[in-house]
Amino acid sequence: MQPPQLPARFGAFLAPYHGLDGSPSLRIRQDLDLVRALDACGYDEAWIGEHHSAGYETIASPEVFIAAAAELTHRIRLGTGVNSLPYHHPLMLADRLLQLDHQTRGRVMLGAGPGQLASDAFMMGIDPMKQRAMMAEALDAIVRLVRGETVTEKTDWYELAEAHCQLGPYRPVEGLEMAVASTVSPSGSVQAGRHGIGLLSLAAGDPAGFAALRGNWEAYEKSCARHGHVADRADWRLVVPMHLADTREQARSEAAHGVRHLVHYIEGLSGATLPWGREPADAVGQFTMDGFPVFGVATIGTPDDAIARVEALAEASGGFGTLLLLDLPLATPQAKRRSYELFADHVVPHCTGANTRRAASMAWAHTNSERFVGAMRAAVEKGAS
Repeated sequence: MQPPQLPARFGAFLAPYHGLDGSPSLRIRQDLDLVRALDACGYDEAWIGEHHSAGYETIASPEVFIAAAAELTHRIRLGTGVNSLPYHHPLMLADRLLQLDHQTRGRVMLGAGPGQLASDAFMMGIDPMKQRAMMAEALDAIVRLVRGETVTEKTDWYELAEAHCQLGPYRPVEGLEMAVASTVSPSGSVQAGRHGIGLLSLAAGDPAGFAALRGNWEAYEKSCARHGHVADRADWRLVVPMHLADTREQARSEAAHGVRHLVHYIEGLSGATLPWGREPADAVGQFTMDGFPVFGVATIGTPDDAIARVEALAEASGGFGTLLLLDLPLATPQAKRRSYELFADHVVPHCTGANTRRAASMAWAHTNSERFVGAMRAAVEKGAS
């Protein structure tokens, strides 16, 4: 029996989260610098979130951020992670993404979701109970518009009259890559399968989300088959929190630097006081054992710990194509940068088999060392005679 497919692509998912005690303009600049560093390290993707309230997630327009990040990078692909579809007229969003697709020479991806923060929906007068239905309506229209159809339809919150996009994707054959956010319930999987687009599992780090991975994939496969699409695990992305250092002790110490930011965020949204949130060391322990609400269980340790986590995710899911590291304000910018470098240097080659041929070549040289050394010695002796 073949082992489950390990991811072949890697990236970061930036909500982003930032504590309330720093300069927001500096934090946005640091996020841009991080994406540039990810590009230099060889990461494949960076996804940028959209949020409008609660103070911590400071990017309201992932499209504006992506336009700037694209000018600072060369190869990394940039996704909206995710656009909250009930907040946008479908034609306007489709048009913006297609423009970005051309500006970035085909490096843009559209992530779609219903919207995470109830406070965002409240400010716009949107009933949270209607958001998933609104997302499904908008997604259907956006997919058709991006694929070149003319759409005429009227819902109770938008109207399209002979609507069409005047730009096509930068790469007409491949098109604009799209993915639908999924958490624990299979609703996102069903929508992704309906349109034959990617699946973005945001709650893979949460125990409930982890347990639901195979069920969500099965729902995706069934939905794909029902609508004439082929499900491909390469199009499945899982998001998990991690922070790495050379030792577990160092990683936990670095994470203690900023873990209170996450505690304050959870307490602010929930209105509750967390029993383990007073001491940073206790909070780090909770994060790595039972996990945090919203964020799930974090891997805070060494590259070997990260490898074990990736393999466990592959086993639980049956295999997936891309691992995205949830970017968190746990450590200083320098320590966080080092964490990404360690992952790229040690975890990625393990998953992709980048050193398999090198190891085989060394083994071959070792096995034949006596023959090779003998030939070299004979050549030296002959030259000296």
